[in-house]
Amino acid sequence: MTWFESPAQAADRLAAAGYLADAATATTAFLAGALEKPLLLEGPAGVGKTELAKAVSRATGAELVRLQCYEGLDEARALYEWNYKKQLLRIQATTADELDWSRTHDDVFTEEFLLTRPLLTAIRRTEPTVLLVDEVDKTDVEVEGLLLEVLSDFQVTIPELGTVAASRRPFVVLTSNASRELSEAVKRRCLYLHLDYPDAEREREILHANVPDLDDRIAGQVVAAVGRLRDLELKKAPSIAESVDWARTLIALEIRDLDEKAIADTLGVVLKHASDHQRAVRELRLGRP
Repeated sequence: MTWFESPAQAADRLAAAGYLADAATATTAFLAGALEKPLLLEGPAGVGKTELAKAVSRATGAELVRLQCYEGLDEARALYEWNYKKQLLRIQATTADELDWSRTHDDVFTEEFLLTRPLLTAIRRTEPTVLLVDEVDKTDVEVEGLLLEVLSDFQVTIPELGTVAASRRPFVVLTSNASRELSEAVKRRCLYLHLDYPDAEREREILHANVPDLDDRIAGQVVAAVGRLRDLELKKAPSIAESVDWARTLIALEIRDLDEKAIADTLGVVLKHASDHQRAVRELRLGRP
């Protein structure tokens, strides 16, 4: 399967899927498919890293398989595990006369008893697949060793069954908020793209694409206010999705001017920590001339 014919086509198809990609993003998305290399997206939370993988899935009609990473994630949750309860039931159902431990061992370590997790699921699929390894920086360093085999050869070794190699390579996207540095071994196997918050003009385009009824003047006010909030040292800067939510909130409330009162009434849509609210009120005279 050819994921995208060119960077220009990638930009057009992603836009049709609801994702406005700049030239660098469209080019890297095209290359990830053309070179069959994983794409590592790094940047602050809320800039559209996860959404890019979803948009590739929508634009190409591929199935999205997602591995959400977290501290303590292990092989059983990422790759596969055996259905131990079902294995035990099979062993218990075997009569004493039929019990042959070598044969029983071979019987219970078969496909019937295998529980596939996201990495193995993506490797085994024969249909077009987008594999999203989300927030990989939240995992333990040991999990990166597991990813190396998958990212290097697109294959997985199961001791009881042998090596499972991908018949069709998935489009792989890894996202990272850069909470810790990933190993050079993982980075070498990936294309790299740093995503940051869009400039004001592109964010206005994103708002209009997601909120068609939004007045252009209000869109400009939202973008300006969000930009000023992002310049503060907040616990959680407003994401693009929260900008869109703010715009939708203003329409729902029939607010036609983002003045000081409107901001005070709706700031909870974009700021989710009390300390961030206090800092915004203290340091920015939002809505005032």
